[in-house]
Amino acid sequence: MDLSSEQIAELRELAGSRHVPAVVALRARVVLWSAEGRRRKDIAELAGVAPLTVDRCKSRYAERGVAGLEDKRRGGPRTQVPPRVRARVIALTRMSPPADSGLSHWSTRSLADHLKRREGISVSWHYVARIWREENLKPHRSGTFKISKDPAFAEKVADIVGLYLAPPGGAVVLSVDEKTQVQALDRTQPVLPVAFAATEQRTHDYVRHGTTNLFAALNVATGEVLGECKPSRNGANFLAFLKKAVKPHAGKEIHVVLDNLSTHTTPGVKAWLAKNPHVHFHFTPVGSSWLNQIVRHESRLRRADSPKEDRLMSKV
Repeated sequence: MDLSSEQIAELRELAGSRHVPAVVALRARVVLWSAEGRRRKDIAELAGVAPLTVDRCKSRYAERGVAGLEDKRRGGPRTQVPPRVRARVIALTRMSPPADSGLSHWSTRSLADHLKRREGISVSWHYVARIWREENLKPHRSGTFKISKDPAFAEKVADIVGLYLAPPGGAVVLSVDEKTQVQALDRTQPVLPVAFAATEQRTHDYVRHGTTNLFAALNVATGEVLGECKPSRNGANFLAFLKKAVKPHAGKEIHVVLDNLSTHTTPGVKAWLAKNPHVHFHFTPVGSSWLNQIVRHESRLRRADSPKEDRLMSKV
């Protein structure tokens, strides 16, 4: 392979440069060794490549010069999805599917298909899924709601929220509730505690010891929870627990938030309240037990990873 002095100088500079990819420098050396008259077999051995690669380097240099030694750009630039398409995906995800679609919830595939058929926007379901992950969108999930029919709903909400946010000076606010029919379970083996690279583990089988009724009172200011189990839920047991809950706060005004169970308004409870005017009941609106902080506390326990009875009983 005959090369001019200028070509040889250019190839030597390219072969020794630290600013080009190593593969380009190697191809330049292959062409130089070929110009020196070395055999194809020897060049392939020196370069650590196949003899066919030597031929390819020589032919590419002969056709295009130094530019032929560079790698060809593979494919075109990736097409960027316009921001308006992303915005449309998010907007549709936050709306119910059209009535004529027969869908109750969007899936990534159904949304991508809808965009293509109805709006002429072509995106893959992978793209839709990525947007859902980035925006934390979960259209497959559904929740429940209940509208209270209590005519004094607004007044009761304002009263209870006011107690939480700004209780009367020096007063104690207790959130009281009962959880009935709690299963008293005992695991057949001791619980294995958390260890390195291992979560807490418990046996799947258990022994039933009947059911119990949990009475609980939450001090809204301190977060302290007083709990006690009773064999049954009735006015007498509720009153006994109430006396125990208010006893540590003797001499203070005590405001008790509770729901509308009949056990909270028995004659015995009313008589006790008449003798203890420093204790005030605040009833949540009908169908709105979520206003009671102890109910929310129990809800968090039920959502724990371990079985709800085990977790709940361990807190008592």
